[in-house]
Amino acid sequence: MLAAMAKRARAQRDIERDYPRSQLAQKLRRLADCLDNDKQFRIQIGGVRVLVPPDATINLEHEVSADEEEVEFQLKWSLAPAKPAPKRRAKRPA
Repeated sequence: MLAAMAKRARAQRDIERDYPRSQLAQKLRRLADCLDNDKQFRIQIGGVRVLVPPDATINLEHEVSADEEEVEFQLKWSLAPAKPAPKRRAKRPA
């Protein structure tokens, strides 16, 4: 039941948070270390812990409008559980 509530809460979540430069730099260094070592990245955003899997897709976005310009670093991953690999049948000796 708690997992279902957490999924619902995450589905409705879309926040932005400003950080002091030094704090953001620390988070980016931790992220870079996790990426370099193929490890899960953990971060708390707006009171919710987020676990980014090591196989998350990473992309950059650049947006320009009439009065502002933006660069976004994005990490995306599926919430669907991973499917187990199919079992291989052992070959019988001839």
